[in-house]
Amino acid sequence: MAIIIYAPRLFKKFIGCAFWPFILVKSASLKKDIVFINHERIHLRQQMELLIIPFYIWYGTEFLIHFLRFKFRYDAYRAISFEKEAYANEQDFEYLKHRKFWNFVKYLN
Repeated sequence: MAIIIYAPRLFKKFIGCAFWPFILVKSASLKKDIVFINHERIHLRQQMELLIIPFYIWYGTEFLIHFLRFKFRYDAYRAISFEKEAYANEQDFEYLKHRKFWNFVKYLN
């Protein structure tokens, strides 16, 4: 179970993020957005699998590699394997029940 925290001052360019064990949201209405919350819960699972700190190192490394490829932050962000998995499955509310361990590797370029 995730702990959802309303933190409007933390965000300028995005609406929220998962920072284990929290989901931080820019607006209170996002607490009720089941697709967004499911997306962030997928990230929490990814973080647990990689023992949290390595997740952020891997995430940042992938972002930098993709940024060098695409030259645009949004394109680099969307190319990250963790994001690709989360976006691909955010509307499947049963996904975390049947998701395989380290499933994000399927989404590596």
